[in-house]
Amino acid sequence: MQTFQYSKADTVDKALAGAATGRFIAGGTTLVDLMKLDVEQPKTLVDINPLPLVKIEKLPDGGLRIGAMVRNSDLAWDTEVQKSYAVLSQALLSGASPQLRNMATTGGNLMQRTRCVYFREPTAGTPGGYGCNKRAPGTGCAAMDGYHRMHAVLGTSDQCIATHPSDMCVAMAALEAVVQVEGPNGQRTIAIADFHKLPGDTPHIENALEPGELITHVDLPKLPEGAHSAYLKLRDRASYEFALASAAVVVKVEGGRIRYIRVAMGGVGTKPWRSHEAEAALEGKESIESNFRAAAEAALAEAKTRPGNAFKVELAKRCVVRALKTVTA
Repeated sequence: MQTFQYSKADTVDKALAGAATGRFIAGGTTLVDLMKLDVEQPKTLVDINPLPLVKIEKLPDGGLRIGAMVRNSDLAWDTEVQKSYAVLSQALLSGASPQLRNMATTGGNLMQRTRCVYFREPTAGTPGGYGCNKRAPGTGCAAMDGYHRMHAVLGTSDQCIATHPSDMCVAMAALEAVVQVEGPNGQRTIAIADFHKLPGDTPHIENALEPGELITHVDLPKLPEGAHSAYLKLRDRASYEFALASAAVVVKVEGGRIRYIRVAMGGVGTKPWRSHEAEAALEGKESIESNFRAAAEAALAEAKTRPGNAFKVELAKRCVVRALKTVTA
């Protein structure tokens, strides 16, 4: 770990003023790990734990506003979240461990970086080290022909196949969350669909934040009356493990037909993966397993696999089908 300057900020303005050459730190559950590996080498850390961004509040339109400093545990067990946004509660409780959920924050989870073993290798992107275009553009992607069992099959490019690791963000993709940020140029909103970037030719650009911008809140729209939601995560072991495939679904069924549907997937995409293809295959259709399977086929139709992760295609299809069956039972 490199040496750095440390300061605390008790207002957003103070946080923004101190972040010109550094990074914000909240729970530190991702950033500190990466600093220990020298993947992240900020010159300054601005501790934003004192910021008054810890509330979960109802919005006038019936939605929910979540402060960026709300801890994952508090968000998962919040009564309104469990009642109206079960998919988010379930996603959060499926991630990490209770100790980490007690520290990790909403804003920090949005900023979570890939668990690709090459990205996290201290010498990646350096002469003699593994190629990693996220760490050092132009050095290649060692995962292409190396270890890629955990890697993405959707949204990949010839520059990067790293998987986005978050569970929370998959649920938020299905909920069509809106990220509120504040920075040197004022306040702005970013739809969750636009927040995380596909790798393309610039895998080192992972999100839509501008330099010095701070996430302040996340807004969840009110769901249609009668909608139900669920999150299903498939992994190698029952806890403290990242998804091989996951599915977040929000469904409203009337008269045996699907009138509202949102589907997002995790463990298979380079970003939290909203499947408009699955939604189009289900809208207005009967709520039956054969239609669920057709939607899953549509969701994975564009998958691009490597030898070690080809199994994810069928696994993800089964995950989507099972999640849909669960929420419509």
